[in-house]
Amino acid sequence: MGNTITEKILMAHTGLKKITPGQLINAKVDIALGNDITAPIAVKEFDKAGGKKVFNKNKIALVLDHFTPNKDINSAQQCKAVREFARKHKITHFYEGGNVGVEHALLPEKGIVLPGDLVIGADSHTCTYGALGAFATGVGSTDLAAAMLTGELWLKVPPSIKFIIYGKLPKWVSGKDLILNIIGRIGVDGALYQAMEFTGETIRKLPMADRFSMANMAIEAGAKNGIFAPDTITREYVKTRAKRDYKFYASDEDASYTDIIEINAAKLEPQVAFPHLPSNTKGISKAGKVKIDQSLIGSCTNGRIEDLRIAAKILKNRKAASHVRLIVVPATPDIYRQAMKEGLLEIFMKADAVISPPSCGACLGGHLGILAEGERAVATTNRNFVGRMGHTKSEVYLASPAVAAASAVLGRIASPAEL
Repeated sequence: MGNTITEKILMAHTGLKKITPGQLINAKVDIALGNDITAPIAVKEFDKAGGKKVFNKNKIALVLDHFTPNKDINSAQQCKAVREFARKHKITHFYEGGNVGVEHALLPEKGIVLPGDLVIGADSHTCTYGALGAFATGVGSTDLAAAMLTGELWLKVPPSIKFIIYGKLPKWVSGKDLILNIIGRIGVDGALYQAMEFTGETIRKLPMADRFSMANMAIEAGAKNGIFAPDTITREYVKTRAKRDYKFYASDEDASYTDIIEINAAKLEPQVAFPHLPSNTKGISKAGKVKIDQSLIGSCTNGRIEDLRIAAKILKNRKAASHVRLIVVPATPDIYRQAMKEGLLEIFMKADAVISPPSCGACLGGHLGILAEGERAVATTNRNFVGRMGHTKSEVYLASPAVAAASAVLGRIASPAEL
């Protein structure tokens, strides 16, 4: 019996010649990630354990992206604690201020995470890096502290589900729509502690931005990780970014899966996840005319330059409806600069959008876009639980950049085809 790509990467980081789903292993970590919410707890645990030195200053990334620029005194204290730790231990990959970006867009962009890596992060959407053919998963802050101390992490080998996606994507249908549709099919616990492996002819043609969106939301189906076998598209993305060696892995033909699910992408339309679960999905034709108060385009799911280009294409020579607050969040400084260079920011400003600095703030209801009681937002983010973006009596509808842009213009949940 062969092995899946997930099992092969885990074996390579344990030295074991054979592993099986459910087995407990200690694996060596290539990158350990924390942010301004989760890292302060890890720092306290690191110190409490008597930590004097991190296992490798080049293999830790600390990104202050959630409540920065600091929204209040508490967030300033959080960032101060991480900043002091980073300086004390001379952490190579420390980002704040004008260098900070949304962590799960920033690390791949800078070549910090690469194919074949084992990445852990004290953030649930660390699974994003599976788009590169890495094993990446979210952990708790105490696990992050342990990894910063030892360079290793205890985990259980997950079984895998294979998703075979075929057919040509219709106009305005993207990776975001694919993953929303998948989560709608299997539910928020449909891949509980399993690896979601994405393959098929549609996937092989899918751009990296769409792969990042899909891997990013694997956790919304309860998955341990989401993963794509790296290919020529992956190589093109990493070849100018990588500053160290990396390795491509692929599943064996006789690898074992708990389930194999086939999806005809040609039959899909843009998707919308209604409150209050990412699995509460509907095709845009069945969404109805839901009035919105805010449209958010950005986040670690859909804040890349490709996402902004799609939104700008729809918003060009149009304005957001007078009752809609349109917020655009380029995910990193480089994406911000590229959007400025291409004239996308000018299009957004003419559409009456607020352009935010790179931040996770609005996505988690932290700042820069909080919803009031009774308000509704369409967002290109990844989670729409009760109170996710603000008041517990507000509502969040998850969608692609295309749908979010069209909805901003029409003032309701809408398809770009309606414009």
